[in-house]
Amino acid sequence: MAIAAAAVDDADAQLQAAELAARLRPILHRLHRHLRRQNQAMGVSPLHMGLLTTISRQEGLGIGELAAQEKLRGPTITAHINQMAAEGWVERRAAPQDRRRVGLFITRKGRALMAAARQRRADWLATRLADLPLRPARRAVAAALAPLETLCHD
Repeated sequence: MAIAAAAVDDADAQLQAAELAARLRPILHRLHRHLRRQNQAMGVSPLHMGLLTTISRQEGLGIGELAAQEKLRGPTITAHINQMAAEGWVERRAAPQDRRRVGLFITRKGRALMAAARQRRADWLATRLADLPLRPARRAVAAALAPLETLCHD
């Protein structure tokens, strides 16, 4: 009897999780789209911002390695890196440990762009949170942060 009740509880929990996921996914997608638009308003494509982020986390990364990580062809990445270098956001430099190897590095201008974009996204989100009609709504969002963070761990 207890085993059957546990099975029903598990089935209910799975159904509730599936329903919650179905509601949460489009909300997260719309939120992500709004945040990406903040970058685009600064004249930065989502791909370029993503490449800047990847390079900043792994400075000295080669173009081939970047292409593999981003699942893009080498010529495609090269064209984007050329555009980003022309904007002054990234530079190619010989790797300190192996002068034959050329790595990608974020410039001061690139770091400033990333910081400004991060601030713009944070400001947009803070404005939206401040516009929530009730304090309990902001508290509910705050309470959801820890569980959402847990979902992000692989």
